Amino acid sequence: MDDGLRDHQRGYAVREGDGQGRNTNETPEIFRRSARPVIVQHGSNDRTLPRHTVLVRVTHWINTVSFLALMISAVAILLAHPRLYWGESGGYGSPALIELPLPLNLDQSGWGRNLHFLGAWVCVVNGIVYVISGIVSRHFKKALVFESRQVWDSDLPPYTSLQRWSYVCVIFVLFPLMIATGLAMSPAISSVFPIFVQLFGGQQSSRTVHFFAAVALILFVIAHVVMVYRNGFRTRMRAMIYGNSAAKETVQ
Repeated sequence: MDDGLRDHQRGYAVREGDGQGRNTNETPEIFRRSARPVIVQHGSNDRTLPRHTVLVRVTHWINTVSFLALMISAVAILLAHPRLYWGESGGYGSPALIELPLPLNLDQSGWGRNLHFLGAWVCVVNGIVYVISGIVSRHFKKALVFESRQVWDSDLPPYTSLQRWSYVCVIFVLFPLMIATGLAMSPAISSVFPIFVQLFGGQQSSRTVHFFAAVALILFVIAHVVMVYRNGFRTRMRAMIYGNSAAKETVQ
């Protein structure tokens, strides 16, 4: 900003020729506006790079909806039989490995199983698309395993090592484990591919492993939401909805 503009913002007008300043009561509107402080929020440079691609954002929210459907329907299924066993078979009258402190309710099992089946396949198809895209675009290598500082050149901080390896564990361990144990519990699938049942030691063992893997995923989701809230809920939600945390200009 040059000296003449500063003089005008202070309410002084310089008369041409004699160089003397005189105090004026009126300041032109253009200078009153320019005198207002402007706060610009941006990253380490002036350009805003996308943190999440369109496909990452779409698969994220599809997975969110399907995961909610799976949790709600899982509760309905557990209420129909709140006991866990180990081995091939189990039922009332046989010893249970774990008895869950849930009330027995047989009325919710029908819609619960249908919703669980639908949500599971939506989650599987969505996950396959996400994994293939992440491998082809090298998203997992750049963002989760070997993080590139240039990729995260925005006002969002990069992932920590704990965050990155937690995501890797969820994507490549917990979700495949959930799919495999879910297939092992299906009589139609297990009759064609008995290896799923044999791998976990029986259908009831698969159900128990499925339960604990689901608990681990729920704990991860809770920790994920808490970390998003603590590290800037609006900024991170804007990044997951619009793709980046675009610079904002606030005039005071």
